[in-house]
Amino acid sequence: MEVQHDERLRETIYWETLPSGLKVGVLPRKGWREATARVAVNYGSNDSVFVPPGASQPVEVPAGIAHFLEHKLFESEEGNAFDRFSALGADANAYTSWQQTVYYFTTTRNFRECLDVLLEMVQTPYFTDETVAKEQGIIGQEIRMYLDHPEWRSRQNLLEAMFQRHPVRIDIAGTEESIRRITKDDLYLCYRTFYHPANMMVFVAGDVDPEAVVAQVAEKVESRGYQPQPPIQRIYPEEPPEVGERRREEELAVSQPIFRLGFKERQVGERGRPLLVRELLTGIVLDAVLGRASPLYNRLYEDGLIDSRFGSDYTGEETWGLTTIAGPTRDPVELEKRLLEGIAEARERGIDPADFERAKKKALGRFLFFMNSTESIAYVVTDGFFKDIGLFDILPTFESLTLEEANERLREHFDPRYAVTSIIWPRGGRK
Repeated sequence: MEVQHDERLRETIYWETLPSGLKVGVLPRKGWREATARVAVNYGSNDSVFVPPGASQPVEVPAGIAHFLEHKLFESEEGNAFDRFSALGADANAYTSWQQTVYYFTTTRNFRECLDVLLEMVQTPYFTDETVAKEQGIIGQEIRMYLDHPEWRSRQNLLEAMFQRHPVRIDIAGTEESIRRITKDDLYLCYRTFYHPANMMVFVAGDVDPEAVVAQVAEKVESRGYQPQPPIQRIYPEEPPEVGERRREEELAVSQPIFRLGFKERQVGERGRPLLVRELLTGIVLDAVLGRASPLYNRLYEDGLIDSRFGSDYTGEETWGLTTIAGPTRDPVELEKRLLEGIAEARERGIDPADFERAKKKALGRFLFFMNSTESIAYVVTDGFFKDIGLFDILPTFESLTLEEANERLREHFDPRYAVTSIIWPRGGRK
């Protein structure tokens, strides 16, 4: 068993790789009331074109199938896994992102029994024509509901305008048309391809014994006789660096316009520390230039162009990324103008050293605060795992960041030539 220890965080993670290829990580901490477990699958909505193991030609499956699988794995011939978790006193859920699918629970009791349910659930697919048709109706209704959701439409419009070919421009749930094309054979093909232990990981945090957890996972997984599987060949179209559209506008039933400004990532193809540096630097730059303590934020706030709901974030993956700056506003056209002017000034002037140090300390404090929660730790570990970013990489990487790197990131990433604006107007209120 591999042992990773961070002296300053006073935390230890125990890692074991099982014969099937499954990675199991355990972070024990005495005295924690809650324990959590996650099963993460290196499979998300972007993985719609791939070469199945043993095949020589790629296949393309309907958009939204990863999310569809997430829903279906909670069902079995014996019933619904949610009911089993509830009976054991655990809160359970799952989510599908563009890059991965994660199943998890948190509990204060019956941890071993809950872990058994979680492991059985993700290893026991059950799809029939009837259950697939039923789920198509449920997810189709969910998709229709989101079509009228202003925040969702604002984000989706931004992605569709920004990316020309990358599948991130397609909603994670798919479309009504793509969902109707999903068959049980499609589900089994994707399950066999991506839900192999070598493409998954298990992480547990809580007052647990690492050796006992690894032994329990091994008993539940290795008895199924998984054969070795080579790495999956995923196929993505080549995405040009230019944005597809400069702006996207739509009218919906909202009382106030919703504004989104995005900057497309062009520095792709990175994993591990380079990707982590990019993520941390972008967050620091955003806080220094647009955070609540920044002069630009306060000018926009005092002029009534933004309120407390205004914010920004960065999403960085190996094949794509973007920064989003968003919030409701009385005048999206003026807000866009003022933001681009303010960012241009910051790019020319550079970040004030005091603002850089403040933003860096704030981000570091937020990370240390996450360490007080089993669920937050589990999220950080699973989010970074398939990107080769470890929990104990974060603190030393934070400390290594320099003002010069932040200014270079500001100049490189926040280029107005790669910006996209998405606006949701009240019906009949477009300027």
